Amino acid sequence: MDPIIRLDNRIFVAGATGMVGKAIVRKLIEKGYGKEKGILLTPTREELNLLNYDEVKIWFKKNRPDIVIIAAAKVGGILANSKYPTNF
Repeated sequence: MDPIIRLDNRIFVAGATGMVGKAIVRKLIEKGYGKEKGILLTPTREELNLLNYDEVKIWFKKNRPDIVIIAAAKVGGILANSKYPTNF
């Protein structure tokens, strides 16, 4: 068992549909989280807009995660990063 993550933890992964978020969720599932251990909270952007403070506050009050993992980010690839370096 991981020393920090308990069997009954509610784990929120922001950005769970992105490259890094998917990898984190995959590892948690491999360790049994979301199945026989704890609860994985992986809302999509449509389900939870992280740019809307009031919406996030309500979501946190309702879902009460024990652990928050932030993997949400703006990405654009090599061309976008070199063309718009200050946006990333």
